[in-house]
Amino acid sequence: MLIAFASFLSCSCCEKNQHNLEMFRSLSVIKWALKSHWLQEKAKERTSLCDFTLPPLGMPRRAAWSRSAPPGISKREMAVSGGRHWTGKADPFGVMAASLVSQLSDQQKKNESPLSWFGGVYLPPAPHPLNKTLVKGGKWKDVDSTQEKRRSFLHDFCKKYNSRKQLRTHLVHLVSRIYVEDRHKVLYCEVPKAGCSNWKRVLMVLNGLAASAHNISHDDVHYGKHLRKLDSYDLKGIYTRLNTYTKTIFVRDPMERLVSAFRDKFEHANSYYHPVFGKAIIKKYRHNANEEALKTGSGVKFKEFIQYLLDSHRPVGMDIHWEQVSKLCYPCLINYDFIGKFETLEEDANYFLQLVGAPAELKFPKFKDRHSSDERTSAEVVRQYLKELSKEERQLTYDFYYLDYLMFNYTSPIV
Repeated sequence: MLIAFASFLSCSCCEKNQHNLEMFRSLSVIKWALKSHWLQEKAKERTSLCDFTLPPLGMPRRAAWSRSAPPGISKREMAVSGGRHWTGKADPFGVMAASLVSQLSDQQKKNESPLSWFGGVYLPPAPHPLNKTLVKGGKWKDVDSTQEKRRSFLHDFCKKYNSRKQLRTHLVHLVSRIYVEDRHKVLYCEVPKAGCSNWKRVLMVLNGLAASAHNISHDDVHYGKHLRKLDSYDLKGIYTRLNTYTKTIFVRDPMERLVSAFRDKFEHANSYYHPVFGKAIIKKYRHNANEEALKTGSGVKFKEFIQYLLDSHRPVGMDIHWEQVSKLCYPCLINYDFIGKFETLEEDANYFLQLVGAPAELKFPKFKDRHSSDERTSAEVVRQYLKELSKEERQLTYDFYYLDYLMFNYTSPIV
């Protein structure tokens, strides 16, 4: 890095000066991202309760970074404001950043600076056509037509929503919910309560880790750590996969997803959600709570859960099961090739499997992952739960998921 810096100072060519300056900015930002990611991984080892919620979309970069700056990284290093001198210390993260930049070809360095991976991720170009050469038979015509409309709708929405903004986030955060299947070059962004358990089973079969999706238990799916996430790869690996793999996301009506999450986590025995979320919710929102409820966290009411969700000072952080899809998968920053919906899960999933060349015998599982005797969370079930809320609470809950409704063209509920 010192040699490169000397070259920068002595270079008389303006164009080369600009290129070197960009590289130093890149190194500084990548170094910060690496250290931030390392600190987060250490924090995860210490506690499972930490909430690494990203700043809202559109927050100015400097404000967002200043709130989450890791120890040892100065504001000057984070801002990368264009100053001509780099003052960072020589540390392992800086060395790693330089090493990562050196892995890129000259053409990659010329065409797209690593700074753009971290400093700002911009609206992707128009969706490229899906590769349909592996699709057999004509029965998928209607599904394909629907898919093209969804892709076009999301792209147009993102283009309009971001017309006056440059959305800025960090690549490691951006891809933290994306699972990787290298054999068929698939990236799947996990949206809980939208068929994600069975999707993980399918990915395990595609990856040769199981012969059938029906023989994989719930614990193996969620706790077996058989699948890799995209943020576990180095920067070059992330960048390459994002640009060459087929990226998919499956979503669900936001209110149905919310009620489904509540029923699953709070209406059945649960050794994590009751003591961690239930106790905190009951303590803050239930007046005259009895000792048993405060001790176990069991018996949370839907109205209490909504009070927690809408509280800007929640007693415990957010959870992926009810986090907005816009903050889980960043659909306006990652150009997803395929958008499936829970409402048409089976046909969407099986069409996608054909697109990526999955074995003909592999079909998306139909079974319910847990609580199979319970009625599925339908629109009618949701209406019964919403009756427990005031009109204002219903409106605020809809507002909370407003972007998800708009992005995926869901009909807003009558509140």
